[in-house]
Amino acid sequence: MEKMVSEYKIAKEIFSLGKDILLSEEAGRMKKFTQHGTTTVFEHCVSVAKYSLIFAMNLETLFGIKLDRRSLVRGALLHDYFLYDWHEKDNGAHRLHGFTHPGRAFENAARDFDMNDKERDVIRKHMFPLTPVPPRFLESALVCIADKWCALCETFKVDISSYIIYRVNMYRALASGDIKAIKGQAVASVEA
Repeated sequence: MEKMVSEYKIAKEIFSLGKDILLSEEAGRMKKFTQHGTTTVFEHCVSVAKYSLIFAMNLETLFGIKLDRRSLVRGALLHDYFLYDWHEKDNGAHRLHGFTHPGRAFENAARDFDMNDKERDVIRKHMFPLTPVPPRFLESALVCIADKWCALCETFKVDISSYIIYRVNMYRALASGDIKAIKGQAVASVEA
């Protein structure tokens, strides 16, 4: 019998593997910048983590390929960690955003988080073939593919991840104390 993977389980795994990233103030800043259409950079990165993880689970199940899920998720969450609004007109500084943002995202991520080689490769090479050096690891290639898929869906306003984004935001709010859980239900915390 085939084991089904739920959106809840995927959201829980994303939060578990990337908790320090998701709870950081900087990840909160990603919510201020629009990525594709009306999708924020934060939402886009969570969606890319979701689809990267789904691709990895399928490769593991179908072909027995073991992947580093932790590096995959963390790299996906940080792949667009450039922390600026690339839509703003600023004398052309963001004109080549598609080519240059992997470097900026890498610099910011290296400054704010400890990363391994796979996570670094994911960030630097997620825009292949716009960036000419191909991904070195299978995890990097999966994030690259998931990034293209999510960008396409977001541009054409196809909702592919609202549940995952909701769950990750709920875990983030629970962990930061913005809400608390009572008998399995999330409720807003009230200051006495």
